[in-house]
Amino acid sequence: MTPNLSTIALIGCGGTISSMAQSPLDTIDYPEYGRKLSVDQLLERLPEARLVANPVVIPFRSIGSSAMTPTDWIELRDLIQKVAANRPRIDGFVILHGTATLEETAYFLDLTLDVPCPVVLVGAQRPFGAVSSDAAMNIISALRIAGSPEAHGKGVLVTLNDEIHAARDVAKTSSYRLHAFRSPECGLLGQVDADRVRFFRAPLRRHAPDSEFAAPRVVKMPRVDIVYSYAGVDATFVDAAVAAGAQGIVSAGFAPGIPTPPERVALERAVTSGITVVQCTRVLSGRVARRQYLRNVGIIAGNDLSPQKARILLSLALTRSRTPDEISDLFDVY
Repeated sequence: MTPNLSTIALIGCGGTISSMAQSPLDTIDYPEYGRKLSVDQLLERLPEARLVANPVVIPFRSIGSSAMTPTDWIELRDLIQKVAANRPRIDGFVILHGTATLEETAYFLDLTLDVPCPVVLVGAQRPFGAVSSDAAMNIISALRIAGSPEAHGKGVLVTLNDEIHAARDVAKTSSYRLHAFRSPECGLLGQVDADRVRFFRAPLRRHAPDSEFAAPRVVKMPRVDIVYSYAGVDATFVDAAVAAGAQGIVSAGFAPGIPTPPERVALERAVTSGITVVQCTRVLSGRVARRQYLRNVGIIAGNDLSPQKARILLSLALTRSRTPDEISDLFDVY
């Protein structure tokens, strides 16, 4: 341990940031043909990490983020809670995560964690061993953010490419470019410079650790499915979600939150049968207002949440209430 450096719990979930490709020029085929490094192996290859923090490795798992499930989220949340409770000298957490579902894991944790210190999720767009990989610097940035006094009270954070984003607002916007994560509506929270971590603003929506969904209440999340609107789509996918046992449905409709006529009929039918429906939009930014039609038929407006994040909030909300007005209030608060 180096005196005067923050002690940061480092948890690995796998993903590109922990991957080694067969060739330093491979930035495409590594998910299927490369290998995953453990957090200990990453630190061996990145001794500079110990210049900015005292990392403490906490074992978890090493998978592609496309394999992450709500069960994994709950286990990760429980692990963070346990470490924070049993090791009070931990100053913050850094979670290495694949970028495909990073924003979803971050938002779930932002809604359910009850820990006093910063939690930062970090990924990479290029595998660790690739030429010009962003993995090493992203890890170092995440450690610096987690140890920053200014990171306290801002909920779960996401960092890539020297930027800091709020878990609620951030979205992946590019498959391969390094500048892949953005907060379209609200903008970034801050930046990581060579000399310091800088914050420009703080999120105002309710977030960890002040969420009513904070651990240990959530043990299982009700099934919520997303149905996607496109020209000519009928009721097939709405009806399939109902048949599969969904307790909630998120409609990723056309802007500003409109499904096709057959979808609308099927969604109204689902509401009548007791299924909670949230209307979102498939476009990258913009708000769905709870206009008169939605109020009349009992459909909840998804506000400016993406369909994938609305699914998480709805699933958690269904563990507390089945009343549309009460759930609608939660979408106004979180």
